[in-house]
Amino acid sequence: MSRYTKIGYAGNTEPQFIMPSCIAIKESASIGEQAQRRLVGGVDDLDFYVGDEAVDKPNYATKWPIRHGMVEEWDLMEKFMEQVIFKYLRAEPEDHSFLMTEPPLNTPENREYLAEIMFETFNIPGLYIAVQAVLALAASWTSRQVGQRTLTGVVIDSGDGVTHTIPVAEGYVIGSCIKHIPIAGRDITFFIQQLLRDREVGIPPEQSLETAKAVKERYCYICPDIVKEFSKYDCDPGKWIKQFHGVNAVSQTGFHIDVGYERFLGPEIFFHPEFANPDFKQPISDVVDEVIQSCPIDVRRPLYKNIVLSGGSTMFRDFGRRLQRDLKRVVDARLRLSEELSGGRIKPKPMEIQVVTHHMQRYAVWFGGSMLASTPEFFQACHSKKDYDEIGPSICRHNPVFGIMS
Repeated sequence: MSRYTKIGYAGNTEPQFIMPSCIAIKESASIGEQAQRRLVGGVDDLDFYVGDEAVDKPNYATKWPIRHGMVEEWDLMEKFMEQVIFKYLRAEPEDHSFLMTEPPLNTPENREYLAEIMFETFNIPGLYIAVQAVLALAASWTSRQVGQRTLTGVVIDSGDGVTHTIPVAEGYVIGSCIKHIPIAGRDITFFIQQLLRDREVGIPPEQSLETAKAVKERYCYICPDIVKEFSKYDCDPGKWIKQFHGVNAVSQTGFHIDVGYERFLGPEIFFHPEFANPDFKQPISDVVDEVIQSCPIDVRRPLYKNIVLSGGSTMFRDFGRRLQRDLKRVVDARLRLSEELSGGRIKPKPMEIQVVTHHMQRYAVWFGGSMLASTPEFFQACHSKKDYDEIGPSICRHNPVFGIMS
């Protein structure tokens, strides 16, 4: 979530720019000397790079102002936003209202800092701070009819570093029930790298991570039954084993490797996390069930009915189908048990479980924001510069939830 910044204009289906959320600044040896240079020419304040330009910049210190979705260094964040708005978007901030996202459980103080920067430094006319999970729910509307659009559901947001399971009721996050799973895209890449390293020779050591990432993105999928999948590969290896061709960056010679069990074993760690992380053994289906069961009883049925996937690591083929099947097994087992305990006197009503997959999953949060920011009611929900001047940054402690668009 915090590793990359996605920016663009409302109404587009994909972000115009996706860049690392880092900034490279020149660090002077002496504070006095730095202050002196600033007094003389003011050049130091302009001498920095952001995004891809900032990565591996010699003589510069690369900083990451956002950690785990939260901004930790606001001075650097302000510089980062300055470059993003003027250099990349090439926009005059005074002419545009901004929609920005925040992680679940973001502090009210962080919202106030953001409001101060956007209204005071950039003089923007309007600001709306949206929770990422709510935007992901809105993005899933592309896969359903108008009458079924809802802002109640569970969002499984899985990126590179962490997977969050976030319940949302009528546009409001149920913060006390959020759970995080220490398995995400990076863990799958490391696991595939380990499998390839143990079996394949010929992969240049400095390219092993890059190769594992390419294998993950090109060939991996979720299988319904791991035992049957192993036997499929053993019976007909020619059909299932793929060949990956790469080029050694140093010698410029080609190398190729067989990609077999890694294709389904990599993403399988969502359902068998103990393969990669011995300290965490709870499959994703159990975590989702636990999250919904910890929510108020009156929203549980609508939550089971609208489980929405978001983020690049949920893009594996059949991820939604497998999650829906495993979750149904967990829930049905509980219903059977409650019937048995009542001696057959109470017959629970079956639970409808639906995992929503859609073609905007990879950039679900961004697309949801783009869609909502291009509606007329966005400007009514925005905090205006006039309100900010009158009341102050505390107006951003609360952000009104959009009405359901028909």
